[in-house]
Amino acid sequence: MRNLWLRNPSLAYAAWQNQERASEAARGFAPQSIIQHRAMLDRFHRHLVSHGVTVANFSGKHIEAFWLQSEATSYAAETRTRYLQLLSRLCRYLVEIGLRDDNPAADLMSDAGWSGQGNPPLYLPEDVDLRLQDFVMADGGGDAATLRVRAVVGLFLGTGITAAEGRAAALHDLHPAGDAPHLVAGTGRGRPARTIPLEAFAVDALGAWKARRQTLPIGGDLLFATRASGKPITDMSLGNIVREAFDRIGYEAADMSPRILRNTYCRRALLAGMPRDRVSELLGLSSHHTCDRIMATIRPRRNGSAVTDARDGDDGHATDSACTML
Repeated sequence: MRNLWLRNPSLAYAAWQNQERASEAARGFAPQSIIQHRAMLDRFHRHLVSHGVTVANFSGKHIEAFWLQSEATSYAAETRTRYLQLLSRLCRYLVEIGLRDDNPAADLMSDAGWSGQGNPPLYLPEDVDLRLQDFVMADGGGDAATLRVRAVVGLFLGTGITAAEGRAAALHDLHPAGDAPHLVAGTGRGRPARTIPLEAFAVDALGAWKARRQTLPIGGDLLFATRASGKPITDMSLGNIVREAFDRIGYEAADMSPRILRNTYCRRALLAGMPRDRVSELLGLSSHHTCDRIMATIRPRRNGSAVTDARDGDDGHATDSACTML
């Protein structure tokens, strides 16, 4: 079956759907939906073939590039969401059978991009961003659990990577020492690796965690791994760690996950005047959709500097003040 996914994804997908329909536990889809899903996958697969990749190794960049095709540029947000839902289900299954290591569609669904609801992206108010940076920089002593919390928050708030990239990050990808501390992200995920400078506030926390991680009895070389097996930390565990950091600074947001830290990183960079091309590049995106949505929360002052939309800070949006890239 795995070989069939590589040779003829359309036939493999049809067989998988029939298998799912036969399952008593399956919810099932209406016949018309099944036809639509197969047509959608065929359309997306033709796009993959044109880019020289397969269902086993396409990345989020290939999904982003799909929206730029002449036919797809007219897709409504709801249509894009349906594609992402289909691809996310597909990738989850391919991960289960060992044909993929990741689910880039889930990354995009949880990103600022395609909620399909028209909701503005969530990000931290600038004063909360600074409080969280102070937490990352605080002396946590020698406790490994505290070092890990500070490092996890520092990684996402200080690089803007996705949760999946954080789960896949290896010790050799992190370079906190030297004149240009940085993280190499995107390796082994079907996309070109990119070098992301570490924000200054995150350098010491990440350096301390890397040093401690190398002394812990955990297998493999992942930066964050489960203690028992050395396998990647789960998305649930990452979410719990981020929520713990919010608890420690006494803040509650509508979304307390790596996603809101990524959006906050993006917005901080845009507020600092970084070109959206460069911000999108650092985020690993091939389109400017995410940057444009977050840029829409920023309005110019009369003197040309940036000011945020005035919103209630408790809803996860920034208040009326400017910030700089730290």
